[in-house]
Amino acid sequence: MINVSDIHKSYGTVEVLKGIDLSIKKGEIVAIVGKSGAGKTTLLQIIGTLLPADKGIVEINGTQVSKLREKALAKFRNQNLGFVFQSHQLLPEFTALENVLIPGLIANQPRKNIENKAKDILAFLKLDHRLGHKPKELSGGEQQRIAVARALINEPEVILADEPSGNLDTHNKEELHQLFFTLREKFNQTFVIVTHDMSLAKMSDRIITMQDGLIIS
Repeated sequence: MINVSDIHKSYGTVEVLKGIDLSIKKGEIVAIVGKSGAGKTTLLQIIGTLLPADKGIVEINGTQVSKLREKALAKFRNQNLGFVFQSHQLLPEFTALENVLIPGLIANQPRKNIENKAKDILAFLKLDHRLGHKPKELSGGEQQRIAVARALINEPEVILADEPSGNLDTHNKEELHQLFFTLREKFNQTFVIVTHDMSLAKMSDRIITMQDGLIIS
């Protein structure tokens, strides 16, 4: 499903990634852990096509995304990848439903179809009573579930999460962690999760540990 080979990335004279090789199978839930500065988020952003590598190959579901031009890359990202971030990144002026619709509208899906799908996903996430609420009217846990719904709307093969439970209390953190596994069972999606939360990491199928720009285990 995901294969990265000899990935290097530097910022000026600082080498952040020093030759990363990693393979992730379809349906796998993989946690990437390590101290701050180890290169975890940089690797996730490169896998997610948000950041180009200086050197190396990224292949997702048979497509060498590292060779795609900007327009094709944006289309691939929209159709195949979903993102969940620590800070939710919901648009404050839009309702919960409108925030979830955005990737589908970018993909030019018919609004009625995508709206029905969004409502189904939000019902599955037990948020169907919050469709018209804006982010400031939602709890932290509800905002993160809205972000998960947005990541799911285009039925992506891969969900990439960067510290997804970092801003949540213990109860909401546990709910979010369990949700990832429920989604894997329902949709057979592949999850790559960067986290400092070892309780989440230990639930995953595999833990990848990074240190100083390298995978050490």
